[in-house]
Amino acid sequence: MDAATKTELEAAAFRALVHHLMEKRPDVQNIDLMTLGGFCRNCLSRWYQEAAEARGLAMTKDEAREIVYGMPYAAWVAQNQTEATADKKAAFAEAFRQNVGDAPS
Repeated sequence: MDAATKTELEAAAFRALVHHLMEKRPDVQNIDLMTLGGFCRNCLSRWYQEAAEARGLAMTKDEAREIVYGMPYAAWVAQNQTEATADKKAAFAEAFRQNVGDAPS
């Protein structure tokens, strides 16, 4: 397989993942994704932003999130996010520390 085809397939897989998370399963909370999978929608947007910046393209966190979420992040949160229990928050903090670094405050 040539490099261009590989890149096209990887991009298609990324688009399918984003579509699945945003359209088919918006009910799956980021906190659960991070706790169980070690990544969430915000991670996808951060990786997108880092890839853009690695190629010399300026992109803010909010711009990257809007690409992944398909809308401003605050709008998605208001529409889809539920309050997490204390147990879920503690599990998330540990998963975040293991997969990203120091837990957010």
